[in-house]
Amino acid sequence: MNFKKIPDRYNAISMSLHWLVLVLFIGIYASINLRELFDKGTETREALKSLHFMLGLLMFALVWLRLAMRLTYPAPRIEPAPPQWQELASKLTRLLLYVLMLGMPLIGWLMLSAAGKPVPFFGLTLPALIGANKELASQLKEIHELAGTLGYFLIGAHAAAALFHHYIKRDNTLLNMLPKRG
Repeated sequence: MNFKKIPDRYNAISMSLHWLVLVLFIGIYASINLRELFDKGTETREALKSLHFMLGLLMFALVWLRLAMRLTYPAPRIEPAPPQWQELASKLTRLLLYVLMLGMPLIGWLMLSAAGKPVPFFGLTLPALIGANKELASQLKEIHELAGTLGYFLIGAHAAAALFHHYIKRDNTLLNMLPKRG
């Protein structure tokens, strides 16, 4: 039995972390895709790759705070309550998003480690998690790229569901994650 009071909306920290993660996702995807505009080995291309690595690792750090907030503060009720299949779809999507936010940076870190490359993090160089192994690095890169592509669909589905709830179902799902007006 849950004795915690169910809030009317998400708290300010949870909302801030949610929207900050969106900004990080935009930066992560933009930096890795924009690098393609520059020739291999150029300073700009390498800077965009480093930015991609650093933003991914920042996401990895912040997602733990998001998880702590999620476990500490219950989610607000959706009014009117959605059908059970939508609740299950929501839980599955949320789980997959957390797997993406935790798994992608970790795979990236392992990939750089296996490639024998430095792991930059805002002026620091993080330690390698594993020893150099070019074959493993290549396999991890394939997994990372595939998961990144799947991430587009997952993030898109999450956004589409929020808009569906707001504009079609006209429930409070999206409003619960937005700051109060006035």
